Amino acid sequence: MARVSKQLTSPVQRARAGSPRSPAEPSLRRDRVGEPFERNIRASLAGRLGREIVSGVYSPGSLLPNAADMCARFNVSRTALREAYSVLTAKAMIVARPKIGTRVRPKADWNMLDPEVLSWHLESTPTESFVAELFVLRQMVEPEAAALAARAHSRATIERIADAYRRMDQFKDGAGDLIGADLDFHMGILEGTGNHFLTALGGLIRTSLECTFELSWEGASKIQEDRLHQHRGVLEAIRDGSPELAKIRMSELLSDSIDDVRQYLKQRDAAGEQAAAR
Repeated sequence: MARVSKQLTSPVQRARAGSPRSPAEPSLRRDRVGEPFERNIRASLAGRLGREIVSGVYSPGSLLPNAADMCARFNVSRTALREAYSVLTAKAMIVARPKIGTRVRPKADWNMLDPEVLSWHLESTPTESFVAELFVLRQMVEPEAAALAARAHSRATIERIADAYRRMDQFKDGAGDLIGADLDFHMGILEGTGNHFLTALGGLIRTSLECTFELSWEGASKIQEDRLHQHRGVLEAIRDGSPELAKIRMSELLSDSIDDVRQYLKQRDAAGEQAAAR
């Protein structure tokens, strides 16, 4: 076995030993801490700008302020701003044109299947029409996923969604992580299909679930008893290997859930109008 030298030759070794660093060596703090910190700034800036675009601060077709003004406003470097713009460009939300500037693209161009773009919409004030469109996607995906999970009849899937249902029942009055339990229920079904394309939709479905749960359960403080029973119906159909019944029960659950969301949004809008009238 070769003898390991005791000489400290790398910057990491000398830093651990407390020895001084030569001027030519890069700062460990910058390498280890600075870069993640910079990435956090870029991600935070991209998120803030994304939410402002979604909420209409910068409407489709409008030009964003010039780089100098944006850097001054957010107190960031041009590099951080440029990289935040690259995130939004990849999501088809903005486009840069030489000698013109950076323009917000039409909403029809935005990548609405991107979980972050969806999240930014849901973090703003979601409208009934937007949530209804989201439920159209869920109705297209989740009933068929329930049917596929019933056909696959995987013991691991059944145990996972049964455990999720048990926690939903346990936390139904807000005593624990109700949203987490319901997320596990629905995500377990998606993953239980064995279809990689459906599983790939997990991030998108998860984001939509988190928001719509909060809307339909009044802040996730509780879940309606009949919704809980509907989840049990889906579980039983999958457990019994009944694809068509699983599909029907999931479709019924989603139809009633969107009604819960509509009711909540109407109450929210009415409360907002009353507050504005005071």
